Amino acid sequence: MAAASPPREDVVAEPEPAPEKEAAAEVAPEKPDAGGGRRLSAAGAVIGLLVGLLGFALVVQLRSNTGDTQLQNTRPEDLVRILSDLNAREERLRSEIGNLQLTRSQLASGAQGREAALAEARRRADELGILAGTLPAVGEGLKIQLVPGRDDPIKAATVLDAVEELRGAGAEAMQIAGNNGTTVRIVASTYFVDSSAGLTVDGKGLTAPYAITVIGPAQTMNTALTIPGGVADAVARDGGNVIVDNSGEVHVDALHPASPLRWANPVS
Repeated sequence: MAAASPPREDVVAEPEPAPEKEAAAEVAPEKPDAGGGRRLSAAGAVIGLLVGLLGFALVVQLRSNTGDTQLQNTRPEDLVRILSDLNAREERLRSEIGNLQLTRSQLASGAQGREAALAEARRRADELGILAGTLPAVGEGLKIQLVPGRDDPIKAATVLDAVEELRGAGAEAMQIAGNNGTTVRIVASTYFVDSSAGLTVDGKGLTAPYAITVIGPAQTMNTALTIPGGVADAVARDGGNVIVDNSGEVHVDALHPASPLRWANPVS
């Protein structure tokens, strides 16, 4: 009789462990920050602005140092002239401010305001007539001679520079005369042109030497003409000479013909 086999035990197989993820598994890329680009652009703009401001500050400082160097190299007597010219201009402007303030207070003073207004209107009309060259003028001023050298004539640009320097120093009325006896009143529209005979001023020919008569603060105008690098130096470089006569009261009597207005009308 066959032997019975021992009872069979059910064998349960252990599940195989799941394979571990490889260490070198590819990591999912991070999504770029949408605001990062904007933040980087803003930072770059700020840095660029700061660099621009720094460059501007360096340029300003360099120019300031250059100006200081030029003044440091200027002779003491020239510095005194420049300072005197600036002080005179400041004093003149302060005086004009005081006069305007006084006029304003008078015009606002009721009954006296009408009389003050009429007096101011007459004074203003006289001033405009002098500035326009339609009225003669007398007052403190200078007589200036521009004498050319032997070979180099005095150019129209030099005469214009002299006129502009005098205006900047407070000149109120001017005229220029040539050696040929022609005299021309200098106003805002006056022009100067070089010619074969000398100068053409407002269409009239003048021959050298030239004489400028000007009304204004004599000392200030004299300083403006003789300031370093000014008109006197320019004429001297061409072999000429500038002669200034501070004779006190001078007369500017040449008149400029009034031009009729074609296009401008007063506003009512």
